[in-house]
Amino acid sequence: MSLLNQLFNRGVFGAKCKTSLNLAISRMKLLQNKRDLQLKQMRKEIAQFLQARQEAIARIRVEHVIREQNISTAYAVLELFCEFILARVPILESQKECPSELREAVASIIFAAPRCSDLPDLLQIKNLFSAKYGKEFVSAASELRPDTSINRTIIEKLSTSAPSSEARLKVLKEIAEEHNVIWDSSNTEAELNKKHEDLLGGSKEACARASLPHPPLKEESPKVSSSSNGAHSITPTKINLRLQHIQAPSPPSNTPTLLGTNEIEQSAKNPSAAAVNDTKMETPSQSSDVLERARVAIAFAERASAAARAAAELVNVKFGSWKLEGKSS
Repeated sequence: MSLLNQLFNRGVFGAKCKTSLNLAISRMKLLQNKRDLQLKQMRKEIAQFLQARQEAIARIRVEHVIREQNISTAYAVLELFCEFILARVPILESQKECPSELREAVASIIFAAPRCSDLPDLLQIKNLFSAKYGKEFVSAASELRPDTSINRTIIEKLSTSAPSSEARLKVLKEIAEEHNVIWDSSNTEAELNKKHEDLLGGSKEACARASLPHPPLKEESPKVSSSSNGAHSITPTKINLRLQHIQAPSPPSNTPTLLGTNEIEQSAKNPSAAAVNDTKMETPSQSSDVLERARVAIAFAERASAAARAAAELVNVKFGSWKLEGKSS
């Protein structure tokens, strides 16, 4: 009974395999003819773009031409493998393991079946091989494991990677020569060989720099003290907060006016806003000038404060003399 089942299954495998192989060969020939016509039209359009000096569009279109040419080459090899297996189906039926002379053809068809969506017959052949040789044999070929004997041309032509710059330039030159287009390829060569900036890498570096900890900025509120005669004295802390507004400090004169003191007093009324604005404007490149400006501003403030006290004493003296004159009169 088992012998009958084995003979029956062998006959079923052979019949189904022959049917699927014949359908795959017929479909590949039909698709090859259709693809050849499309390639001729696409190459003609690229030649027109080159003649019109629209090289940017031609560089994009040529990638599709190369992809279609690769698929066409892969289909030609697969068609030969299908015909080779079709002629040796009786050998496949008679042996339990895959024969060594058929291993490359069988493994290449298994590898190409899920990568050729317009050839559903290859998937049927793959299922037949899986039922006969086991899922492990099929998985090894599908996953491109070592020692699977898959044809190298099939692997390269069915790859989804973008074509190289050399391949694109070569096809463009072939198209220009084929259609007798006088085309200077120097601009295209420079564009294809140019190394474009890695924007993702640049953004990662910016994020890394942004994530680095920065030392906190110390903001001290200015202190304003009042003297007994009503004049205000400005502490050095307030002077440091006002340094960034001094673009080019001029040397102080021998008799400073009260205008500098009034300006400092006005800024002292709103110390928080001045501190925020000055902190935003502070940069590391200005640190070398800050100390010198601080010394100048402090000296300026001290002279202004001294002038204010002198003015107040002068007013008190005049006021006292007025009182004495009034009493004497």
